[in-house]
Amino acid sequence: MMAWLQLWTTGLMAFSVSLVVAEDSGLPAVEAEKRGPVEIVKKESHPVLLRQKRDWIWNSLYVEEEKPAPIPYKIGQLKSNKAVGVKKFTIEGEGANSIFTVDEKGDLFVTRSLDREHKNLYNLTARMYDGNNKLIEDSGHFVVQVTDINDNSPVFPRTYNGSISERSSIGTQVVEVKATDADDPTTANGDLKYSLTPDGDLTAFEIERNTGIISCKINTLDRETKSQYVVVVKAQDMRGMASGSTATTSVTITITDINDNKASFTRKIYELQVPEDHKVNEKIGTLELEDRDQIHNKEPIFIIPKENNKMFSAELSPNKDGNLMLRHALDYETTSSYSFIIQVKENLILPADNTKSAVTTAEVKIKVLDVDEPPVFSQPIYTFNVVEERLVNNIGTVTARDPDRASKSIRYSIPDKDCPISINQVTGQLSTLRILDRELEATHMFQVKAQEEPSGLESFVKVNIVVQDINDNKPELVVDEIFVCENDVTETVIGTLRAADKDDQPASFSFSLGSESSNFSIKDYGNNSADIMVKQGPFSLDDPKDYKVDVRISDGGRPIQTSITTLAIKSCRCDARRIPTQCKASARRMSVSVHALIAILLCILTILVIVILFVMRKRYQKDSLASMKNSGEIHEQLVTYDEEGGGEMDTNGYDVSILTSACHDGSLLRHPDRHPHPSLYAMVQKAPQPTACKGDMAAMIEVKKDEADHDRDGFPYDTLHIYGYEGPESLAGSLSSLDSSSTASNLDYDFLNDWGPRFRTLAELYGVDGPDYYHQY
Repeated sequence: MMAWLQLWTTGLMAFSVSLVVAEDSGLPAVEAEKRGPVEIVKKESHPVLLRQKRDWIWNSLYVEEEKPAPIPYKIGQLKSNKAVGVKKFTIEGEGANSIFTVDEKGDLFVTRSLDREHKNLYNLTARMYDGNNKLIEDSGHFVVQVTDINDNSPVFPRTYNGSISERSSIGTQVVEVKATDADDPTTANGDLKYSLTPDGDLTAFEIERNTGIISCKINTLDRETKSQYVVVVKAQDMRGMASGSTATTSVTITITDINDNKASFTRKIYELQVPEDHKVNEKIGTLELEDRDQIHNKEPIFIIPKENNKMFSAELSPNKDGNLMLRHALDYETTSSYSFIIQVKENLILPADNTKSAVTTAEVKIKVLDVDEPPVFSQPIYTFNVVEERLVNNIGTVTARDPDRASKSIRYSIPDKDCPISINQVTGQLSTLRILDRELEATHMFQVKAQEEPSGLESFVKVNIVVQDINDNKPELVVDEIFVCENDVTETVIGTLRAADKDDQPASFSFSLGSESSNFSIKDYGNNSADIMVKQGPFSLDDPKDYKVDVRISDGGRPIQTSITTLAIKSCRCDARRIPTQCKASARRMSVSVHALIAILLCILTILVIVILFVMRKRYQKDSLASMKNSGEIHEQLVTYDEEGGGEMDTNGYDVSILTSACHDGSLLRHPDRHPHPSLYAMVQKAPQPTACKGDMAAMIEVKKDEADHDRDGFPYDTLHIYGYEGPESLAGSLSSLDSSSTASNLDYDFLNDWGPRFRTLAELYGVDGPDYYHQY
């Protein structure tokens, strides 16, 4: 039992690990119990049941960055107080066995130069073995820290600019400048301080040493004096000590404008000339201003004396100058010049710099130029009333005057030639040319021209003539279709009567019978309506006569207008609910107005005139045709067609007038002396042969011509189409009997020799042989 406790106590015995920092590292050593080298105490390689890891009394090793390492240098040592003859150490972790190495004695070496800005610490673990490669102590964690040196200078990451309003108070912040340093910010290497260098302007601004905030140190900034400042900021590490690294940057500070200057007139007197016909609300001239402030801060206010502000006003121009505007029309004859004092001011928050030098008042002199002006009417528009259906000699008077001093006389006229109103050229008095009808046109609008004599300027004015109504229209009956049933009894209401009136006056219609009626009566209710009632029956659908009632209507106006309208009443067979089942048609007779009758007569007259003109035209055409036939000057065209086709000369034109002289005596084509003459075409003359006057072809042509003259749907009378003849160049050959022998024919075709050379071939085929001869016309 005691042996086991002793073994357990031995397993729990602590061991010390000491780190000895190399003397050339320059770093303080971590003290052990006896201020000797730092040792790592490991357990011996003995079998144990339980093993507890002892606490390490060291935490970190330190390596200076950027230290050259041409050969590895020692930064510490791993030791164990365990009496082990042969020890072996291994390390693992970041940079183990590459950046950091350990030998058999436990000395820890660095093999290369390290950069803290790249990596500032390395985590490693250590193990210790005995000579049999048995683990004496398990891994122990330690850290190698890279200590910083001042190897980086401050850097300004961007360009800084700022702005501040002029006249700002002291301490007003402008811009904050920040620089960066890659060195350790917890050490003096990365601790930056800011300052302004003499290379920039130091008169108006300062910088806070720790924060880099630039602020104003004066309250007299004036954009008009100096609008921009450039300061140079220096950032220095090592807490601003002279040994620290530095960086500089330029900061541009713009002074922004405020309205701290009064607007000032550039002149003390403004002289303007304005024609008297200058348009109202348009600019007369510009009053130039001078203001040192920027245009968006110019806010001038113009003040014109009360006696002149009704005639003139001042408005701001796009450049913030004063545009002098005309508010009322000028008249040279009344006032030829104006003069007044105009004032300008601004509402400034701060006292102005140019209070003493600013010109805030100026004199404005305006000279009105005389212009020959057109006549001016006394009113912009004239309105007169005229009673309809009357000729009025004095409707009213239109007056105009010459506004110039010459005061020329005025002539009046109405440009509209169709206007029913006339005007006196000298006095301008209006009168009617014809009776006006309100129902046709209630208002007449036209223009009156006033012109200076002689042929001077002119102007126009609008005139309205309102036609006033009189009671000149008869009332008209308004009623639906009315019927009476066979079984209607006395006092049965068969319809309601109402009336309409075209007049504008309110009417009070009264209804009564225009003539005695044995069957019907009218009951007037006095409210512009009445009922037509059955007076006495009986009524029968078989009764041949039509029922009607003459209705008299009075409108109650002044003068009273009365009309009588014949109202047709149908007779019907009705059921018990007085619904018609069968009615006898009856035309409804209503009175026709005079205007409607005139319109109907005009339509009938127009139709008659058109018919008469059409008949005369047809007769004239026939007479012309007859005279042309009798004159013998008609050259008609005979067109023949080859039905087979194939030749370009299937269609030939002939002078058919030759055919009219088929007889030898030439009776169809004679001269006024009534004697026969030679043909129009020269041809071969054969010996006289017995001929047939008016051969078959000539007779046929006459028949066809007569048909063409009387056939409206056919071809024109001067064009004859005959089919059955082939062209001379047809490739199909002839199918007619022209090529057959004519010996058996009982017709004499020798007269074809008289028709000219174009019929020579036809004469040779059908004619009798004989000597050829020509006739010349």
